[in-house]
Amino acid sequence: MAGELEGEFVVFLIGMRINRPWKVHKWLPVFLAMPRMLRELSRHPELGLLGHQAFPGIIVQYWRSFEHLESFARGHDAHRSAWRRFYERVGVRNGDVGIWHETYRVAPGQYEAVYGNMPAFGLGAAGRLLPAIGDRATARGRLSAS
Repeated sequence: MAGELEGEFVVFLIGMRINRPWKVHKWLPVFLAMPRMLRELSRHPELGLLGHQAFPGIIVQYWRSFEHLESFARGHDAHRSAWRRFYERVGVRNGDVGIWHETYRVAPGQYEAVYGNMPAFGLGAAGRLLPAIGDRATARGRLSAS
């Protein structure tokens, strides 16, 4: 199967790194903040999150647009309160726990995704799955088809 999303979209990678594991009181609130935000986003699809996959230390998110992502980051209480708590408890120079993110705008025709013997996953779960036949049978063809 081939994964496809209509139009431009955003891939947002976000994660944390526990630098001092014994300081659970510092990193646990940071760790618990993301599931709360993801639950809020899943209850409100109009905010623009299309889907996500979580892995140890990283969450891959698919957003409808950069504007949706930015609007959530700047204006939504769930994000603002998590960010405020991070600064109050940890700050940016403390070193007990690190946070990071990367944002990628993806234009149509500039990506490809294929899944074999997999449930809906990643971009295929955020968008739609189509049979990987014809133009979608090869990586080059999927790049052209998207």
